[in-house]
Amino acid sequence: MKITVIGGGVAGLSIGWKLAASGADVTVLERASAGHGATWAAAGMIAASAESAEAGPAEAAFCAQSARMWPDFAGEIEEHSGKAISYRKDGVLIAAMNAAEAQALRTRAPSQFISASDARAIAAILREDIAGGLWDPDEAQVDNRALGAALALAFQRAGGTLSVNEAAVRIEMEGKRAVAARTPFKVYFADAFVLAAGAWTSQIAGLPDGTIPEIAPVKGEMISLQPRRGAQLPPCLLWGNGVYMAPRHGRLFVGATVEEAGFDTSLSDSAREFLFDRAKGLCPALGDWEIAEHWAGLRPRAPDRLPVLGASAVENLFIASGQFRNGILMAPIIAETMAALILNQSLPTDISAFAPGRFAP
Repeated sequence: MKITVIGGGVAGLSIGWKLAASGADVTVLERASAGHGATWAAAGMIAASAESAEAGPAEAAFCAQSARMWPDFAGEIEEHSGKAISYRKDGVLIAAMNAAEAQALRTRAPSQFISASDARAIAAILREDIAGGLWDPDEAQVDNRALGAALALAFQRAGGTLSVNEAAVRIEMEGKRAVAARTPFKVYFADAFVLAAGAWTSQIAGLPDGTIPEIAPVKGEMISLQPRRGAQLPPCLLWGNGVYMAPRHGRLFVGATVEEAGFDTSLSDSAREFLFDRAKGLCPALGDWEIAEHWAGLRPRAPDRLPVLGASAVENLFIASGQFRNGILMAPIIAETMAALILNQSLPTDISAFAPGRFAP
């Protein structure tokens, strides 16, 4: 079976890898560099419980199932790529800044709620007057920048073909079937096509109206902080005061803004200052740390903020997009489910809640 995957981020590479490992002839087309879009710009958090506050039941269950798959998924990536991706369970501590936030956390997960003193015993860097916290020791993180490179290598070692700096611009149709993906350089004929182009998913031309929901680019800026001499990074993922913080490679990643700015990825002083101020508000000791890096990425968001996964109304065309902030968290289950769907195998989970057809007139 010949398959063309459009998009070389964590979703496209993961799906392509699973398909290639199953014996399919797979080509991944990436508009820029593999794994260097939203995948590279993320924080690498695998924090299903932290994300569940804004998720409905179907998405929360989907994320939780994917988080449970991550240890094996990470091991397979490292085995087949020969590259470390630094998956580790550090846990996540969500800090309550006031009594109202504390009550909300206690209601959300009574068994995981801890006192302010217990929270500061875990992460002493937190401000002294927090009102408690939610502690989940099973939450994890991965080095997302290493992840993209490792997935690209695993995919190619499985026999897949990766074409970078080659954007698919159009799907060619014969009747109601997709038959080819056109780039500025070549036409790729295949038996099946996977749209996993992230924020660019809706930019593909040639398809009937309504085939793809409007996937919007949502800009997110982040910073990383360099500890002052002798200072210690927090031992776990921290959430609170409108930001999250991930310790990694001697720095503290702080994110993230949410802005509808089209495909603009320029950096703003206001975003940098907002992130630093919020981080200092949660952890005052960060005040004399240095901002070491500032970057932005584009997350793909569907109109209802749920992922878009499954077969489209066009024969031979599948969609894997709209993961918004959870692309890395959802990667294992999306890879397994989409590969099984395309190969006409039993699905590991129900994805009917995320079907592309839910937006049809």
